Amino acid sequence: MKEKNIKLRRMDLLEDLKMEIAAELGLLDQVRVKGWHSLSAKDAGKIGGIMTQRMKNKDSSSLPNQSEE
Repeated sequence: MKEKNIKLRRMDLLEDLKMEIAAELGLLDQVRVKGWHSLSAKDAGKIGGIMTQRMKNKDSSSLPNQSEE
C-alpha cells in the first residue's frame, strides 16, 4: 500500500507542474471547464514537452559539477 501512496504523491507533483504550464500557455480555463481531453494534440504535446524539459533541467541542476576534478 505504501507504494501506491508514493505514486500518488508523484502524480500530484506532476499534476501541479502540468497545471502550472497550462496556465502559462493560457489553457487553464479550457482545462477547468472542458477537461484535459479537450486540448488539441499539439497543445497536449507542448505541455508534455515543457514538463519533460523542466524535469530534465531540475535533475541536471541537482547533480554536482563534475568538471572540477
